[in-house]
Amino acid sequence: MSSKKRSDVPKELTWAVENMFATDAAWEKEVEEITALVPEVAKYKGTFVENSKNLLEFCKKFDEVEKRLHTAFVFANLKSSEDNGNTTYQAMSDKAGTLMRTVYAAVSFYEPELLSLGEEKINKYLEECEELRLYTHNFEDTLRKAKHILSPEMEEVLTKVGEISQGPGNIYSMINDVDIKFGTIIDENGNEAEVTHASAYAFALSKNRNVRRDAFKARGKAYVAQKNTLAATYASSVKGDCFFAKMKNYDSALAAALSEANIPVDVYHNLIKAVHNNLPSLHKYVDVRKRALGLEDIRNYDLAVPMVENVDTKVSYEKAMETVVEGVRILGDEYANMVKHGFENRWVDVYENEGKTSGAFAWGSYGGPHPFVLMNFNDTVSDMFTLAHEMGHAMHSYYTWKTQPKVYGSYPIFLAEVASTVNECLLMDYLLKTTEDADMKKYLINYYMDQFIGTLFRQTQFAEFEMITHEMQERGETLTVDSLNKVYTELWVKYHGTDIIMEEEVSQEWSRIPHFYRAFYVYQYATGYSAAVAFAKRIIDGVPNAVEDYLGFLKAGNSDYAINILKKAGVDMSSPAPVDSALEVFKGLVDQFESYLK
Repeated sequence: MSSKKRSDVPKELTWAVENMFATDAAWEKEVEEITALVPEVAKYKGTFVENSKNLLEFCKKFDEVEKRLHTAFVFANLKSSEDNGNTTYQAMSDKAGTLMRTVYAAVSFYEPELLSLGEEKINKYLEECEELRLYTHNFEDTLRKAKHILSPEMEEVLTKVGEISQGPGNIYSMINDVDIKFGTIIDENGNEAEVTHASAYAFALSKNRNVRRDAFKARGKAYVAQKNTLAATYASSVKGDCFFAKMKNYDSALAAALSEANIPVDVYHNLIKAVHNNLPSLHKYVDVRKRALGLEDIRNYDLAVPMVENVDTKVSYEKAMETVVEGVRILGDEYANMVKHGFENRWVDVYENEGKTSGAFAWGSYGGPHPFVLMNFNDTVSDMFTLAHEMGHAMHSYYTWKTQPKVYGSYPIFLAEVASTVNECLLMDYLLKTTEDADMKKYLINYYMDQFIGTLFRQTQFAEFEMITHEMQERGETLTVDSLNKVYTELWVKYHGTDIIMEEEVSQEWSRIPHFYRAFYVYQYATGYSAAVAFAKRIIDGVPNAVEDYLGFLKAGNSDYAINILKKAGVDMSSPAPVDSALEVFKGLVDQFESYLK
């Protein structure tokens, strides 16, 4: 962690949160005013459904309150993330969270009362009131869920049971984040070093194979030592998923999870099928990696270490900004210049400081001045790609907010990683075309291939594991350590091939994946990545209207179902084609890297 205090960071390297609220006092005044508005929306309970005029009034009033609420909430949390040790902003963040819960509790009547109107009455209101038609898709989405919403009494019971059902995830978090210890190993310098979640990744990149092996086994053995507890915890989580799906009248836990964003189950199955059809490319990658590293045999702990050595990966922030702008210029001067504008007008909080939130994210609010990006820039090529990624999120929000009304001024999780990854793909293509240094080009291809593996192949493997284990539960089969290990082992061998020697600890790798406690979530990483690569390929290949289609996607927000928004922009995720297209790019990268070995 940087020893530099927040107060010592030059203003030009911080984000301009003062554009949201000039002072903390201004924020406090806004919170008071929002609080005073809560009764103004709550008073519509029982009356907003009486006629189209009342319904419109409520929708407009709530849009305005929610817009102001989100801006206040985001400001407090951005300020808190600058220095998590600052108790003033911790308190403001807590206050904003409390206010948000208060507002949503006050309008909890909305969905059940709207459903009580029924489709015929809502259509009548839409015919009567032209201004209300703006909300048509929003109403349709609520009506779509009608058969899965139970009586108020049953919904209350399920809500209370839902609190209990969070137990497996909470227990897992305590085991994984607090209690589990991986012990120590001898590092590259001959020193005893502790293996932690963070250091395990660093050890996986070590040039010393013994260090990679020892760290891998230390972590794996810690999970194996708690195999029965972890199996029972995961099995309980799966049971909960299946119980709630059945109670809410869904055909399966998978269908229930995908229903929230109205994603057809075929999308999930098509992803898995397309990846299966392209597994020979992954098997070839494993062989290429073995040869590039000069290994007689390749094992699990050899899959992350870079295949290219002695490459200078240092990139200054100034150079990174310039390169990102040129990398995305293929999307047109308006897009590139707006990215440049964001850099020049302090959308980005650049460097690490004491207490600052780690990692990177993009955030903002509809009605706010502009999006904001948090970075902990460390002057590397990887940081440059992260900057491009986060600015992709920022531009998605910028275009959505600029184009859509408040009710559609966000985008669903299914689409969230698309724009960010498109930026990365375009930057990668730009660098591969302009980089003259052969070793740097090899490094970039290595980096790009590993992105495919971590995001597309690996997440699809996880998604298939979730699907199989939930189907086992729905058939009444018992989930045990042995059955879970068997499923995971068979999948791992299927995905990675038989050329790699599988370490025994890998059979229980499923037990260290926290995302499994948010069922059927990880597939969206793979679909989002596939859609992004497909978009980038259309843009790079100069497909007619590809840029216009993509910008239309950025502007669509939440105005339609995610699957329809992508389809209108030229990427049909209801078919395997985008995944096939993305994996064709991966195949080309493997072939290109292999050519360097000859």
